[in-house]
Amino acid sequence: MQAAAKANRIVVVGAGAIGGICAGLIKQAGFDVQAVCRNKKQAEAIRSKGIHITGLRGDFHVAMPAVAAIEQITPDPDIVLFAVKATDMIDAAKRLVPLINKSTLVVSLQNGLCEEALAEIFGKDRVLGCVTGWGATLHSPLELEMTSTGEFVIGNLENKPDSRLEVVNEILSCVVPCEISGNIKGSLYSKLIINSCITSVGGVCGLYLGEMLKRKQVRDIFFKIMEEAMDVAQAMGITVETYAGKLDYYSFLENRGVFSDIKRTLFLRILGFKFRKLKSSTLQSLERQQRTEIDFLTGYITGNGKKHNMDTPVNSQIHRMIKEIEAGERLIHPANLDEILLA
Repeated sequence: MQAAAKANRIVVVGAGAIGGICAGLIKQAGFDVQAVCRNKKQAEAIRSKGIHITGLRGDFHVAMPAVAAIEQITPDPDIVLFAVKATDMIDAAKRLVPLINKSTLVVSLQNGLCEEALAEIFGKDRVLGCVTGWGATLHSPLELEMTSTGEFVIGNLENKPDSRLEVVNEILSCVVPCEISGNIKGSLYSKLIINSCITSVGGVCGLYLGEMLKRKQVRDIFFKIMEEAMDVAQAMGITVETYAGKLDYYSFLENRGVFSDIKRTLFLRILGFKFRKLKSSTLQSLERQQRTEIDFLTGYITGNGKKHNMDTPVNSQIHRMIKEIEAGERLIHPANLDEILLA
């Protein structure tokens, strides 16, 4: 299988924190990888100096073929790892269409549930859903740090057997362990919930995850985000998978009492300690004065809540706050946490 997998030509669209580390580690493992960057300067630097990857997988440079625009890729790749931000997704996907063929697989590495939108452009049979369960920080276009380990979870949108999943599994396993899901939408929604906790709240308060989860008020906010999201999932008919093999939202939320409260607190404190250096991707975007992916995370919960006539006060308040920060009408500050709880 390994020789067959390495025969594939891989294009990584988006050489940011997640995409850049994926490209570097997969290239280092001996695969044929081409990276699509933001500009000519970054592409030239990746070709000559290489991407500098630090953090939990070591400290090394990886040079590889790189281009400055989607239109410059070598046509007809076998696999595209689609790692652009959700805000740029539709435009990038439309530009990619003329350069791929009917057998090209597009693996969505976006935050949120973007697979259905991509399927409208590429067709369901060409899109694989992927949960990215690890963290990274972009310090500069060539300086990328893996801040937390975890796993990938992949699956096709129709939850049917597909031999191509094994090939993608082997490729992504060069980065972190990879699993195949028979309920990828449930797996993606599971990640969306924890993202709506970690990424969205981190963007509002400006704290790393370790500092956030030391605070009872943040743990209470996480709990309310999960409750609202699970109510929306039930209305949508989604069976939510256990996140990272550990967080079963159904059992986590249903039990009441002192002992259950202690278990929940302990789980979140351990989560905060394990991923203490994790910096919210929403916060990183706000600090760079870029649009965030909030509409594809918390906004997915609030939007589908409205479709089903359901109130989502905590998620709605967080969504509003991020929009206000984007517009320059609110500062990123831990004091924002008090306002969320008032919702």
